Amino acid sequence: MKRILAALGALAILASAPIPAMAGMLDDIRSRGEIRIGVSLGGEPIGFRDDQNNPVGYDVDVAKRLAEAIGVKPVFTDVSGDARISMLVSGQLDVVVANTTATLERAKSIDFTIPYNRAGLRLIAWKDSGINSLKDLAGKKVVVGRGTTGATFLEEKAPNAQRVYVDNFSPNGVLQLRQKRVDAAIEDSSLVDYLASKNDKLKTLDGLYSNEPISMGVQKGHLEFVRWLDLFISDYIESGAYEANYKKWWGKDANPPKLLPMW
Repeated sequence: MKRILAALGALAILASAPIPAMAGMLDDIRSRGEIRIGVSLGGEPIGFRDDQNNPVGYDVDVAKRLAEAIGVKPVFTDVSGDARISMLVSGQLDVVVANTTATLERAKSIDFTIPYNRAGLRLIAWKDSGINSLKDLAGKKVVVGRGTTGATFLEEKAPNAQRVYVDNFSPNGVLQLRQKRVDAAIEDSSLVDYLASKNDKLKTLDGLYSNEPISMGVQKGHLEFVRWLDLFISDYIESGAYEANYKKWWGKDANPPKLLPMW
């Protein structure tokens, strides 16, 4: 961990120095005194709003820790679906910490860090729906976020399902599920596991349909900033903060997915 902290410090010093090669995103963020972070606030425990309308959740904690490490104020924007990518590309955000799966297709548009979390697609259904496998989705209403990896998976693996698309799975898709307007939903296991734990009439099907890296996203052309973020995430993992934060939101008995630092 000392190596990581030393490397973080070295990069921070370089970013503040008048060296053209490093006068990039990190330097701009420090000059502004704030970092514009996209977070998804639609679903517990990843990101949501508390009773005082403040952003809270696993991703929010990571984002706050990031801002603190840089020494600036976090400015949050609630984003989800395709907006996570488009707002980065247009320069409206500095970084996205919004439960974003790193994929080859998305990497054509933005750059990704090493994973700060992992999840997999999982199906959640009402216990009385008769859904016990993907083949049982034929003719059933399944809600899924538009432009997500779940949507692509469903279109390929369950083409006969009645797909119900929402721009924001949370709260819109969650609400449709809770109101029983759909038979099932497909989303990250981190979210649906939490939903099922709060309602004994819902069930999650065994197994995951993917094992996905959840990474921070950055506009292309800022590789020195991506490198710094990789070091930040490595410290987050090795310091024990990752495990502590995961168990804070999924419970003390939760088993955090295995993550590896850069080294």
